[in-house]
Amino acid sequence: MTVEAHKETLDFKAEVSQVLDLVIRSLYSNKEIFLRELISNASDAAEKLRFEALSDDGLYEGDSQLRIRVEVDREAGTLTVSDNGIGLARQEVIDTIGSIASSGTRRFVEALSGDQAKDSQLIGQFGVGFYSAFIVADKVTLVSRRAGLGSEHGVRWESDGRGTFSLETVEKAGRGTDVILHLKEDETEFLDAWRLRGIIGKFSDHLALPVEMRKERFDEGEQQEPEPAVEYEQVNRGTALWMRNKSDITEEEYHDFYKHVAHDFEAPLAYAHNRVEGTNEYTTLLFVPKRAPWDLWERDPKHGVKLYVRRVFIMDEADKLLPHYLRFVKGVVDSDDLPLNVSREILQHNRKIDTIRQANTKRVLGLLESLAKDDPETYHTFWDEFGRVLKEGPAEDFANRERIAGLLRFATTHSDGDAQRESLDGYLERMKDGQDKVYYITADSPAAARHSPHLEVFRKKGIEVLLLSDRVDEWLVSHLNDYKGKSLQSVAKGDLDLGDLADEQEKEHKEKAAAEHGTLLERLKNSLGERVEAVKPSTRLVDSPACLVVGEHEMSAHLARVLKAVGQSAPTSKPTLEVNLDHPLVKRLEAETREDRFADLALILLDQAQLAEGGQLEDPAAFVARLNHLMLSMLIAER
Repeated sequence: MTVEAHKETLDFKAEVSQVLDLVIRSLYSNKEIFLRELISNASDAAEKLRFEALSDDGLYEGDSQLRIRVEVDREAGTLTVSDNGIGLARQEVIDTIGSIASSGTRRFVEALSGDQAKDSQLIGQFGVGFYSAFIVADKVTLVSRRAGLGSEHGVRWESDGRGTFSLETVEKAGRGTDVILHLKEDETEFLDAWRLRGIIGKFSDHLALPVEMRKERFDEGEQQEPEPAVEYEQVNRGTALWMRNKSDITEEEYHDFYKHVAHDFEAPLAYAHNRVEGTNEYTTLLFVPKRAPWDLWERDPKHGVKLYVRRVFIMDEADKLLPHYLRFVKGVVDSDDLPLNVSREILQHNRKIDTIRQANTKRVLGLLESLAKDDPETYHTFWDEFGRVLKEGPAEDFANRERIAGLLRFATTHSDGDAQRESLDGYLERMKDGQDKVYYITADSPAAARHSPHLEVFRKKGIEVLLLSDRVDEWLVSHLNDYKGKSLQSVAKGDLDLGDLADEQEKEHKEKAAAEHGTLLERLKNSLGERVEAVKPSTRLVDSPACLVVGEHEMSAHLARVLKAVGQSAPTSKPTLEVNLDHPLVKRLEAETREDRFADLALILLDQAQLAEGGQLEDPAAFVARLNHLMLSMLIAER
């Protein structure tokens, strides 16, 4: 780094250069997107100034007419996008421009797949739209001054996007930001005023802020010199899109507005636009994205919709307007009733916000219900991206618990593969006569769930079981106890109760076998000691020799493993070992007269049952030693 007075040259971080390269390569086929991104950033800066000026009118510096200007200099080959918004101080330039959201850059780079089509979608979600300027420019200059600072606190940032950028302190009379693009030789199309007007009309017509260009006269198709006195005219409609009648808004305009508010490059999956009148008047325009943002599972992700009060921007990521499990929704809420100086603390304790939140929740759920009913394939796309988030709903939102449950999708023993495609309503329709429960199993992976020994009797009887393998599933079933009058029952907890589906003859056979083999059960319990709560004959097993079962109201083994994996302690409980008295291995165990060998076989039986449900052995080496000893003794016996 070299320092000269107030000027310095800094290096981009390696991952920042990688992002820059990706931006230029991935978006080159849609070059005009750069203008939308720069105008969108300028709009955000103006909205932030309007909000901060609510408490400090002096930030306007005598000029409260906010606007964006787009100008070209054909001789210099430059295109400039200017705003008189909040502007940036020197350190803010370093933090936001020089490091590309430094707190998340590395995680963003780690999310890149190498697939250019997929990675280009991440760019908008990550919010590096400013760098799209390098698609058409071989050098970008940014001159900015934060509102409220003196003219001597201007800052000039410049880079060719190839590894370094310069930063210097300059004089800047007006607040706000000028982004000057030094266009590449083959990008002169963006010096054409009509071309630029067309792009602005396409991408930025919905902005409530005026976008201005120099007024020019045209005569018989020939361009004349601009008038000596520079005049500007507004080239976008300049009306908040959400305040217009739905019948006057095209699908393309909705999509373009979504791309603006979400900084996304793809159209949304679905949207809802509503105006509510009465005691609480407000307008909402809510969008469901097509893809999950890269930071959806971050500990402190930015989420929520934009809040406006009477068309005045108040705050970004107003997370009180929707519950946390709908944090993927983007859009705007514009209230006529809230005070202009509303804060996040006021939002937290405001009855009108509660009303808006409840209505927004029902609106989004209704949107998803319509999507699931009318376009199942599109809903499957949504579910693959956001299903795990929606599963948080029943625990967070008791009032809408059953409605959310109707939107959930699962893999089941009757479905092909591990894709989560089956609804609870579909499960209820397929339930057998006399079945009064919805059966499920939780496991560490789809394969572990599908091949669990606990499912053997259910397969034999053709009873469908939900296969739950997401970490959030334990949280889900602990709060979703029933659905439409049918209780949810784990197949790995408590005594198996198949109700009217139980085979009485089979039940009598098991009871008789238990009485006949009481000595075996007692020997197993004595041999295993404190490792198990009890040893019982199993009604679950058909092909496997044994399985582990916990009490009806105890924590499942899967949940205990999940808690342990995230560093939390879980209450310890001893499982019950259920054995299949018809299995040859159990019969061989019963005939064993040597107590030392019986003890080894009993421990192997227990360890196998634990492994079969995805558990980890406390002493794997001892298990291997016992197994090796058993195999060796069998080989010797064969000789």
